Amino acid sequence: MHKIAIALMLGLQAIPVYAQSGQALAGEDAAVEAVLGKYKSALEGLDGTKMQGLFATDSEVVENGKREGNFASYLEHHLGPELAAFRSFKFTRYAVDIRIEGPLALASESYRFRIEPRTGEALEREGVTTSVLKRAGDGWQIVSMHSSSRKPKP
Repeated sequence: MHKIAIALMLGLQAIPVYAQSGQALAGEDAAVEAVLGKYKSALEGLDGTKMQGLFATDSEVVENGKREGNFASYLEHHLGPELAAFRSFKFTRYAVDIRIEGPLALASESYRFRIEPRTGEALEREGVTTSVLKRAGDGWQIVSMHSSSRKPKP
């Protein structure tokens, strides 16, 4: 996590060097949003294989106050088994704000989701996710993802 904080600080200091036009920034925003969209689609499709390449190998995932490790570990030990136990996973009221800061992107997502397990009652939550992405070749990869959710107020 310290590497991420250092990278974030270095990225923020590099902003003047990375001056971009509004049109270039809009294209970068769309590229970041596409990565997040692929992750969301893979969740809704209950398909962890479609998440390949979206996360950096040295990524970190934090969910509801628990450090899950890198994404590969999170997928193998937490998310993958959960997806296998679900009949459906659907997002609604999705919104994202993206800010490009040099070689990094900061994304803040808000949403509601409904999970229908193969057995048991459906679960509805509202959630937020904050992600840090880095430029990777001609695209973006998620370096850090922190999500939390709670039961919606009536």
